[in-house]
Amino acid sequence: MKNHEKKPWLDRPGSAAKIFWGLCVICAVLAAADVVIHRHAHFGWEGWPLFYCGAGFVAFWCIVIIGKHLRRVLWRAEDYYD
Repeated sequence: MKNHEKKPWLDRPGSAAKIFWGLCVICAVLAAADVVIHRHAHFGWEGWPLFYCGAGFVAFWCIVIIGKHLRRVLWRAEDYYD
């Protein structure tokens, strides 16, 4: 690459930090909106503040843990198909 060419935005130093903090701000705004906005819940526990934030976090955590254990079951040697 020549010196006068600009790097793509994601290849520049500090871009990952900007994305991370941007996502943190979006999460904070959505959590604040969840507390402020009234929802018409069908069940009592659906009306708890930040219920869906917590349920989403727990669901994602379960997917990661199950995936970690599933990798052990589905793993094959590098030369499995040879």
